[in-house]
Amino acid sequence: MNVATDRIDNERLFHDRQARDRAETFRRRSDNLQFSDDDYLDHESWIRPAFAKFGPLAGKSALDYGCGHGMAAVVMARRGAAVSAFDLAEDYLTEARRRADANGVTIEFRPADAHRLPFGDETFDAIWGNAILHHLDLTVAAREIRRVLRPGGIAVFCEPWGGNPLLRWVRRRLPYAGKSRTPDEEPLRERDLERLREGFPDLETEGFQLLSMIRRAVRIAPLTAMLDLADRQILAVFPRAKNVCRYMVLTMRRE
Repeated sequence: MNVATDRIDNERLFHDRQARDRAETFRRRSDNLQFSDDDYLDHESWIRPAFAKFGPLAGKSALDYGCGHGMAAVVMARRGAAVSAFDLAEDYLTEARRRADANGVTIEFRPADAHRLPFGDETFDAIWGNAILHHLDLTVAAREIRRVLRPGGIAVFCEPWGGNPLLRWVRRRLPYAGKSRTPDEEPLRERDLERLREGFPDLETEGFQLLSMIRRAVRIAPLTAMLDLADRQILAVFPRAKNVCRYMVLTMRRE
């Protein structure tokens, strides 16, 4: 049995099934494919500050890494980047292509496995990924990311974090909206970062949703806004508290 191949096949089947479930919604309401940049950037508290790390994208070559529904690719294209995007799941690529068309942008979409990227060396100035690295063999993924990133380029990834023992228990034991995962995925932990540092020794990490992780179960806007503010203040004074946050933003630069 080839464990790596089985894992990739499981991932493909899981995400194709997710995409097919979503496709029914878009067949009934194709206007749902249209969205504003703010719709994407503000749908989770870490997205906008993570995206801001790229700075201006106009004239740059950008990659949406594991693009899924393709919203990040559309935002990068609207900001003037020449955008490529890939995903393992063909059905997600179908949705992403429809979304690009609905929003009037041109993006090159390809089916691909992140462990074997179909792009030349030093192709991209900017690489974006959201909730993708924790599905992968990080040693291989880091090597491929470094290969396709240009000198001076930046890769930004937003990943579920597994450093909080209580949160690990909740993720395993309690039901909550949107809880679904593949058999092999696990939130990243410190040992995983060491594998990424093999390719990016100056890896930067920033935690998000400490107290405000309650938004996963309770959607009360004034409460979550107050907790977001409290999180920023706590993390500014106690930066090591990022290790018990829900999500981590990882920034990799190729010098």
